[in-house]
Amino acid sequence: MIDRVIATDEALEFLKLLKEKHDSIMLYQSGGCCDGSVPMCYREGDFLLSDSDVYLGSLNNVPFYIHKSQYEYWKHTQLIIDALVGGGAEFSLDSIEDRHFITRSRIFTEEEYSEVKQLF
Repeated sequence: MIDRVIATDEALEFLKLLKEKHDSIMLYQSGGCCDGSVPMCYREGDFLLSDSDVYLGSLNNVPFYIHKSQYEYWKHTQLIIDALVGGGAEFSLDSIEDRHFITRSRIFTEEEYSEVKQLF
């Protein structure tokens, strides 16, 4: 099975650190605005999900969500979450660390896209 969202080793290690510090966390792919289009990290319950949000998968047992409109834009791609050195998005838990999450992507092959689970 092909995952819609995956993470680099650096991002998985960073998630582990954030989970140790903040316990139960989640990731939400931002759609732009103040901090651009980046994955935002929140304590579970600090960001309210709605019927317009879609669960894409988990990274190190951290759920990853995206708004339906963003999903429609990126549904032909696999999201690859990475972590880089430097300050992060202002409203995200990674903003208090010296690293931040970014989203990279790659387009699914036709074969992969036919196998990937369609969310709606």
